[in-house]
Amino acid sequence: MPSKKSSPPEPVRRIVTTTIRTKSARVVQKPLLFPDPVGLIAGVDEAGRGPLAGPVVAAAVILDDKKRIVGLNDSKVLTALQRDRLYDKIREKALCCSWALASVEEIDELNIFHATMLAMRRAVEGLRLKPVKVLVDGNRLPKLDVLSEAIVDGDAKVKSISAASIIAKVTRDRMLVELHEQFPQYGFAAHKGYSTPEHLEALRVHGPCVHHRRHFAPVAAQFMTQEGATVSVQVQ
Repeated sequence: MPSKKSSPPEPVRRIVTTTIRTKSARVVQKPLLFPDPVGLIAGVDEAGRGPLAGPVVAAAVILDDKKRIVGLNDSKVLTALQRDRLYDKIREKALCCSWALASVEEIDELNIFHATMLAMRRAVEGLRLKPVKVLVDGNRLPKLDVLSEAIVDGDAKVKSISAASIIAKVTRDRMLVELHEQFPQYGFAAHKGYSTPEHLEALRVHGPCVHHRRHFAPVAAQFMTQEGATVSVQVQ
């Protein structure tokens, strides 16, 4: 009897969100249904949207399926030691990874959201290998020339995004340690620029430095106190 041939499997189809610009320049998010592409997938995440000082850093990582990295997770649930060890493993085993930043000046000029999107785009464009698709942590997408999908809590669900979150977090933390050496009075090495009571007290005593985000409320308040001027305040 002739053997029965099985039909080829249907391609996996997923609902993804794409960013579309209309003729009126209005940006809308539209769900589309199409097959997942075959090829390299990059994960993207950022670190440093909330702090009062320092740049926002984004990373993009393409993992190697043949080189498993144990322990990948959202960088926020890992200890500093775990992040440092995983950072080295990612750099060693990933097919490629890239990080980029948006400066304090760009944050003040663009606002923190658009500066974050800019850093993410720069990170993707910095990859040595071009992915067929990019998975981004969160619910918003940067402007990219490649298929992209936003995944809420992606840093805990998708290994490549977890890896990107670790690269971004470790890179930024090391930057703030370097800033601490220049401006030890603010304690950047301890709080990494976040609005801890110690940081807020240092701001009150010493005033802002050039690495503070002048449109974030606690920093703006100090500029208004020092300069007697009104500046716009960004919502973090």
